[in-house]
Amino acid sequence: MPWWFWVLLWIALVALSLLLYVTLGYRLFRKFMATVHDLAEAGKRFSNISPPPETSDVETAEARPEPGSAIFASPEEMRHDYLTAKAFRQEVRRQKRVQRKAERGQPQSLHDIEFR
Repeated sequence: MPWWFWVLLWIALVALSLLLYVTLGYRLFRKFMATVHDLAEAGKRFSNISPPPETSDVETAEARPEPGSAIFASPEEMRHDYLTAKAFRQEVRRQKRVQRKAERGQPQSLHDIEFR
């Protein structure tokens, strides 16, 4: 085979590989731009969410006992305090869950409905 055939063959191979890389780069760029567009749309949609209410499930500083007082308290008193605080946190979470489902129009769970 003459030498110019090898030159043409290598030029064709390099041109095809460059075409492949350009095509893959273009597809990657298009997918990236679609992702950025979706991210911007999600940002616009979620930026309108109202801030959470000011109430929190954490007790206020006035209701907390002095630091270190648990060392001298009786185990029964500490168990009562722990169970009371646990029930309070569960109730606050339940109320938030019920309110959130009511706002979204979702059906309520039977465990969340108050029978009292």
